[in-house]
Amino acid sequence: MPLKIAIQMDPIEAVNVDADTTFDLALEASGRGHEIWVYGPDALQLYDGRVAARARKVLGLKRAQGQHATLAEAALLDLGGTDVVLIRQDPPFNMAYITAAQILERLPDSVLVLNNPRAIRDAPEKLFVTDFPDLTPPTLITKDIEAVRAFRAEHGDIILKPLYGNGGAGVFRLAADDANFNALLELFSQAFAEPIIAQKYLPAVKKGDKRIILLDGEAVGAINRVPAAGETRSNLHVGGKAEPADMTARDQEICDRIGPELSARGLVLVGIDVIGDYLTEINVTSPTGVQEIRRFGGADISALFWDWVEGRLEG
Repeated sequence: MPLKIAIQMDPIEAVNVDADTTFDLALEASGRGHEIWVYGPDALQLYDGRVAARARKVLGLKRAQGQHATLAEAALLDLGGTDVVLIRQDPPFNMAYITAAQILERLPDSVLVLNNPRAIRDAPEKLFVTDFPDLTPPTLITKDIEAVRAFRAEHGDIILKPLYGNGGAGVFRLAADDANFNALLELFSQAFAEPIIAQKYLPAVKKGDKRIILLDGEAVGAINRVPAAGETRSNLHVGGKAEPADMTARDQEICDRIGPELSARGLVLVGIDVIGDYLTEINVTSPTGVQEIRRFGGADISALFWDWVEGRLEG
């Protein structure tokens, strides 16, 4: 039976059809005959115990940039009357993000919300990894400047980044003799109310930052993202290059450790980042890499995802 699907996402008009995972998921669902609506988190409303959103019905999707989405006029959609709600907007993890999750938590059990909004709210991507300290590099989360100084004295070459950033924004590498350390700490303290992250620099990042996609706790594909020359960040939208990647024994060990916890929390579609032998992030809202994995001959994860959803609802 066709499903009624609402996707909470950034504006579909602006996506890159050859890279965006949310578009790929929507295109696969459309090809299966499902009814799709799209809306942004700002369109959510909670009134008299009912959750709705001012959304636009998708009339057509195709892989043609600039002509990829045909949408109806916006209309009020009762999200409690849908079969599936996908939470796919990008972070940052802020109060607006948390509030949207809290509103979606109020949907009836008849609606399959993915990923589970309570689990998303309780699993900030850079904090969640600290539940697995033996899998992660040395990491400090604090606003205490003296603690950061001590961490740098211990580890020398470090990474500083905002706790609730995304997409590689605000990520800095500071070598042991970098004279910008004090100025950067001042900038972070002025720009962010939240703590910052200090992490030991992993030289293995020069060989790539591996993105592994897990579906209901099982690894289903991986790509390697190699930083551009002179760049620390490997994110594809800042110049990182995608390369095919195989799962190593260590990668599988990491997935075996965290997979059951992801599944238990209702975190069904997840992307993790692995540098060398270390888990560095668990991305639970809008992980990317699905199209690149398929392009390099890997699994069609969008198809696997909707197979899982349809099986879950039929069961």
